[in-house]
Amino acid sequence: MAVARTFRKQRQTAPISDLNVTNLIDLGFTLLIIFMIATPLINQEQAIRVNLPNESKRAAEEPDKKLTFQSISINQDGVHYWGNRQIQFSELSELLAQAARKKEPPVIRIRADWTLQYQKVITLMDEIKKHKLSKITFDTQTTD
Repeated sequence: MAVARTFRKQRQTAPISDLNVTNLIDLGFTLLIIFMIATPLINQEQAIRVNLPNESKRAAEEPDKKLTFQSISINQDGVHYWGNRQIQFSELSELLAQAARKKEPPVIRIRADWTLQYQKVITLMDEIKKHKLSKITFDTQTTD
């Protein structure tokens, strides 16, 4: 009598130790790109060294989402900035005229150093008023 025998290897079932992380890597790169693009936009004005005046702490108001803002900064040396770009005071008139011609003129944010002479801020406000831009805000920092 002949005995039949099979010579197949027996399969061993081992747990899968490899994880597919391709989707996780894609997500990580996407978030990295978003943060790389968003960070410079968020910190534009904070790059200009201005010691803002203090005010007492109060409840913050949410700005209207439809409003656009344009910041004008003056540091302690009297140097003017339009957004984050350094400008001469003589250039300011043309930039304000362009802003005033827009369908929805922006709210002008004045960021003036607290040690600055009061007259420089008044001169800036006069220039803004010449172009009939009436929405003006002042940036301050709160004290605890």
